[in-house]
Amino acid sequence: MPTVVGTACTLIGLMDIVFPRLRHSRVHALAELLPGAVSSLAAAASIVVGLLLLMLAHGLKRRKRRAWVAAVALLPVGAAAQLLYRHSVIGMVLSLVLMGVLIRYRAEFAALPDPRSRWMALANFVVMGAVSVTVGLLIVRSHPDAIEGSPSLGAQLEHVLWGLFGFEGPVDYRHGADYTVGYSLGALGLLTVATTAYLAFRPEHPAARLTPGDEERLRELLTTHGRRDSLGHFALRRDKAVVFSPSGKAAVCYRVVSGVMLASGDPVGDVEAWPGAIACFMEEARAHSWTPAVMGCSETGGEVWTRETGLDALELGDEAIVDVADFTLSGRAMRNVRQMVKRIERAGYQTRVRRAADLGPEELEAIRRAAADWRGTDTERGFSMALGRIGDPADGDAVIATAHKAADEGAEGPYGDLKAVLHFVPWGRDGMSLELMRRDRSADPGMNELLIVASLQAAPELGVERVSLNFAMFRSALARGEKLGAGPVLRGWRALLVFLSRWFQIESLYKFNAKFQPRWEPRFVVFRNTRDLPRIGLAAMQAEGFVSLALPRLLRRGPRPEPRPCAHRQLADGRGLQQAA
Repeated sequence: MPTVVGTACTLIGLMDIVFPRLRHSRVHALAELLPGAVSSLAAAASIVVGLLLLMLAHGLKRRKRRAWVAAVALLPVGAAAQLLYRHSVIGMVLSLVLMGVLIRYRAEFAALPDPRSRWMALANFVVMGAVSVTVGLLIVRSHPDAIEGSPSLGAQLEHVLWGLFGFEGPVDYRHGADYTVGYSLGALGLLTVATTAYLAFRPEHPAARLTPGDEERLRELLTTHGRRDSLGHFALRRDKAVVFSPSGKAAVCYRVVSGVMLASGDPVGDVEAWPGAIACFMEEARAHSWTPAVMGCSETGGEVWTRETGLDALELGDEAIVDVADFTLSGRAMRNVRQMVKRIERAGYQTRVRRAADLGPEELEAIRRAAADWRGTDTERGFSMALGRIGDPADGDAVIATAHKAADEGAEGPYGDLKAVLHFVPWGRDGMSLELMRRDRSADPGMNELLIVASLQAAPELGVERVSLNFAMFRSALARGEKLGAGPVLRGWRALLVFLSRWFQIESLYKFNAKFQPRWEPRFVVFRNTRDLPRIGLAAMQAEGFVSLALPRLLRRGPRPEPRPCAHRQLADGRGLQQAA
């Protein structure tokens, strides 16, 4: 029903804006007896109500309570405007019927508001301003018989701009049409100002943010159960929200992006308590009418998600995991890596692999600044397999690998001899998971290979037995598609992935991971139905930093309030190469 109501709201909104004014009806004859100001106000109300109904249609489809309240309030006004200005009994009846349907099914429209920020005010001003100018031009031209002379497009545009601010423009009308045009343009301007002011001054709804208390509880769960999932530590990103199971023994971390409630990795905590955390997650999604989705969960996680929720799962790619005891540079398979590492070492590069707690504050600060300056994009990428920080005191168990090369006298860079950085987060007590790879662009090629080998060789001294490297999207398709005997469909799919690799490094990341002879662990995306996949894909790309719909950095606001507590790895193409590219 919400989908049908939303579609009907769209149609009635369009009818309020573009439906022709009937001049040969009994209603028209009666309406002519009313004062001219009433007709002009009705014209302005019809356009304004139509625009607002168009804006509310999407919220009604998502069962938003505020959209329901606004639509019920606007539809009677639209019905009166249909009768008094457009002289359409049918339009009035349709508006009232839709209002009756909304009241009849009011219980279905109970979804809470989405997280929001005030930058929407500026976006609204730009979009509504453009819509108002466009609709204003249509209004100015809607009375061709009443226009005096033949004003140019520039004059008409000037008339619109003056009219939006409530002043008369250079276009003159006969037969009182100037009142209708003036009231309509003024109403459009008022609508733009009113909606922008509302968005600018309304209280902000809590957005995703991990509170100190939530972080402490998550760390306790990771201490006990962190070994199970290599992505567990990424739940500690502070731009995520969290819901806990009723017992507090499991949790699901998420962020809401474009109406998608996006979880990442497996639930944190005791597997036996996962169903309770998943139920809380789904309850929160239903309360807000968000689209639930999970990126990068393991096979076990996917089985639990699909069993408990009825959602579906699709293999997204594979995670490269190296068992330290089995790693060696010997053998033909490792020849290229071995030769590259030896060449770089002969060039004078040295490596250091240490726990973050063992680095001094000055060195940590230099590493942080270098990693930020060496980032290849304006925005920080990563969500499901990125922590978003280096050297935080709470992350003392993280491992930082650095490459150094002494520069010639007088040629030292801003970060001394530092040339590349790798950052690993803990994976339980005996593992670590690659979070970030950055290097100086002037350094020799092969810094990433050098530091990964150094980290794997230093792992036994750090008590690390397993190292998770990057995530390779669609790895199995790439691997099977290049084999002898692959069918035309598989070859075509591989060719498309290779083409997309120009922007998303799908193939290059797979081949980079394969150099270290890892074992591959599949990762899955969990979704409600197939038609949600494009929306989930866009939301994941926004979360990972590949698509940005935000304002320029100078116009962004500061941190937002804490999230409302629960009542009851990944479209990015890897954790490393996309950072270093």
